[in-house]
Amino acid sequence: MRINEIIDRVKTYHPGADDKAIMKAYVYSAKLHAGQTRRSGEPYLSHPLAVAGLLAEMRLDVASICAGLLHDTVEDTSATREDIKQLLGEEVAYLVDGVTKITMLRGATQTSRQAATLRKMVLAMADDIRVLLIKLADRLHNMRTLGFMPPAKQKSIATETRDIYAPMAHRLGIRRWQAELEDLSLYYLEPDAYQYIKQGVATKQSDRQAFTTDVKDRIRKAMAKHGIECNVSGRPKHFSSIYLKMKRRNVDIDELYDLIAFRVIVTQLKDCYEALMVVHNLWKPIPGRFRDYIGMPKSNMYQSLHTSVVGPLGQRMEVQIRTEAMHRVAEEGIAAHWRYKEQGSGEMAEQDRFSWLRRLMEGVRETEDPSEIINSLRMDLYPEAIFVFTPNGEVKELPRGATPVDFAYSIHTEVGHQCVGAKVNGRMVPLRTELQTGDQVSIDTQVNHHPSKDWLKYVVSGRAKSKIRSYIRESERAGAINLGKDLLDRQLRKVHLTLHKVTKGGDLQKVAKDLSFPDPDLLLAAIAYGKVSPRMVANRIQPPPEHERKPGLLERSFTKLRKRPAGGIKVKGLDDILVRFAKCCNPLPGDPIAGFITRGKGVTVHNKNCPHLANADPERVVDVQWNVDQDQVHPVWVQVESNDRAGILADVTAVLKKHSVNIAEAQVQVSEANKRGVTNFRLQVHDTTQLQKVFKDIKRVKGVVQIKRMGTIRL
Repeated sequence: MRINEIIDRVKTYHPGADDKAIMKAYVYSAKLHAGQTRRSGEPYLSHPLAVAGLLAEMRLDVASICAGLLHDTVEDTSATREDIKQLLGEEVAYLVDGVTKITMLRGATQTSRQAATLRKMVLAMADDIRVLLIKLADRLHNMRTLGFMPPAKQKSIATETRDIYAPMAHRLGIRRWQAELEDLSLYYLEPDAYQYIKQGVATKQSDRQAFTTDVKDRIRKAMAKHGIECNVSGRPKHFSSIYLKMKRRNVDIDELYDLIAFRVIVTQLKDCYEALMVVHNLWKPIPGRFRDYIGMPKSNMYQSLHTSVVGPLGQRMEVQIRTEAMHRVAEEGIAAHWRYKEQGSGEMAEQDRFSWLRRLMEGVRETEDPSEIINSLRMDLYPEAIFVFTPNGEVKELPRGATPVDFAYSIHTEVGHQCVGAKVNGRMVPLRTELQTGDQVSIDTQVNHHPSKDWLKYVVSGRAKSKIRSYIRESERAGAINLGKDLLDRQLRKVHLTLHKVTKGGDLQKVAKDLSFPDPDLLLAAIAYGKVSPRMVANRIQPPPEHERKPGLLERSFTKLRKRPAGGIKVKGLDDILVRFAKCCNPLPGDPIAGFITRGKGVTVHNKNCPHLANADPERVVDVQWNVDQDQVHPVWVQVESNDRAGILADVTAVLKKHSVNIAEAQVQVSEANKRGVTNFRLQVHDTTQLQKVFKDIKRVKGVVQIKRMGTIRL
C-alpha cells in the first residue's frame, strides 16, 4: 500500500485530518529504515506502510496512523522517543513507546516472555487502547508474511498468536482480525488439518454456492413481504472455527452442515426482532439455540440476534440479525467506538463498558508467577463466557465454569472476602457450584469472614484468584511476623530481655542488618518459617550487665495474660498468632482443645483427645480457649449410615434445614451387598451443642442406622 492511498482512506472518514503529519511520519520512517529489508527481500518500509493501512481500515485517528508508520523505529533504528516527540508531538511518541515496550521482550523463557507480553498488553490497554490496536495490526501483517521465517520460528510465532493475539482481538471485538489470526495460526501449527479443511470446503463449493443463493433469495423475499429493508449475506465460517467444531463434535467435515452463517443486516433496531420472526416462520427454530446479544450485549460490545434453524435441506443453519451500526461493531469491535478529537488525543467512547479490562488489569498487577498470569488471562480472554444476574437484575459476565465465589469477587473485593454462602435462583448451593447463563445469584456475607485456600481449587476468574492469593499472602505474612515476635520474645525472656526493649534500643534492627534482612519484620517472618533460629538471634543480642536480672512479678504475670482473639481462638501467652485447625480431629466450639506450635505454621488447634496430640512434644503444646461469635460457623464432617429407602436423603436434609445447618458438600454411596447407603456430609455448624441437636433429630429419621462425626474426608 502506498502512502497516498492511506491518506486518501483517512480523508474518507476524517476530512479534516492532518495529512501533513502523516506524510512527515512516512518520510521520517523511510529515512530511518533506508537500506533495511525484510526476509522476503522487500524494503522494510513495506511493513510499517501495511500496518498503517490496517489501522486506516479501522478508521483510527491520525496519531495512530503516524505511530503505525513509526512503530519499529525506536527498536530497530537510531531514533529515540524524544526524537519522535520533537517531530510529531507527545501523543505519537507515547504510542510508539507503548508498542516498543510490548515488543522488546527477548532473552527470557517462552513462558515468562508470554507472561510479560500479556502483562504489558493489558496494562497498555488500560492506559491507551490504541497501543494494542497498533500491536495487533503489526502482528497481523507479520503473520501474513510468516512464510519467509524458519519453520521453528513459524511455530513459535503462530503459537503466541493463537494463544495471545487472537484472543485479544476477540476481546476487543475485531472479528475480521481475530478470524485471520486464527486461520493463519492453524496454517502453520496444523498444516495437514488446514489443507484437509480447505479441500473439504472447496469440494462442494458449487453446491454450497447454489444453496447459499437459494437461502438468501428466500430470506429477501420474506423480508420484503413484511416491509423490512435488509441486506442478506452468507459467509463460510473460517477454517479455525470449522477445525474446532470437528474436534469438539468428533466428526468429519462432511458431517458438518452449518459451515455457512447467514447475516441479515437491517436498518432499524425494531426490525431485528421482526426479522427474527420472519426467519422462524420460514424454518423451524432449533430449541436452545437462540441468543439475544442485543438485549444482553457481550462485554466487547458485540450485539446481534443469533438463531439456528432447520434449513431447506433439513440441515442446521445459523442466522445472525443486526443493524448496520451493530455490524460495524461486530467487524471492527472497539475501533468502531473510537471518537477522534481534533484538539486532543484519541479517546474510546463508552470506555466504562469495558469492565473486563479492569478485571484483567487488577489480576495482572497483583500476580507475579508467569504461568499464573498466562492461565488467568487465557481464562478471561477466551470467548467462552456466561451471563448471570444480580438480585437487582444487573448482568455480570463471568468465565465459563465460574462459581458463586467468582461472582462475589466480580461485585466487590470485600463481598468476595466475606462470602459465606450463596443462593442460585433462590436455592442455597455450595460455593463450588458451577453457574450457568441466566442464573440469578445472591451472596451471603459475614463480617470478619476471610477467604479460604480451598477456594483456589474451584474459582476460575483471574480477578478472584488474584484477590484470594493476595489476601492469603498478606495474612500469612502478618501472621508470620507476629509468630516470629512471640518466638523471639520467649527466647529473649530466657536471658532476661524482652522484644520490646531490644526493638526500642535498636538491637533488633542491627541484627537484621547483620543477617542481610532489609528490615526487622522480614527477620521475624524468617524466624516463624524456621529459616532463622530465635536462639541465634538472641545470642547476637548481648545484654549490658545492668540488664541482667530476673523478671519481676508484673513481667511474669504479663506473659500469662490471655490476649486478643485470633481466628476465634485465644492462645495463652501469644498475641495475634497464626491459628489453624487440625484436619485429623477437626475441633468444634464446645470441644476441649489444646494448641500445638508448628514451625512456620503457627498454632494448630487439636481436640484434647486427639491421638496425634498425645504423641506431640509437650514443650510445644500451649493452652488455647474458644472465643467465637455466635454467628460464626465451622466445618464438620458427619457420616450417616442408612437403609436404602426412597426419600431418606430428603428427610435427612429436611432436619438440617430445620436447624439452619448449611450443607457445604455431600458424598453418597450405596452398598449393593447390604443395601445400605453411606452419606458423608460436610456441614457448617456453630458449635457442638447445635451438632448434638442435629444428631438427635437425624437418629429419629426412619431408616437411619447410625450417625457419627468424623475427621476430614479425603477425596
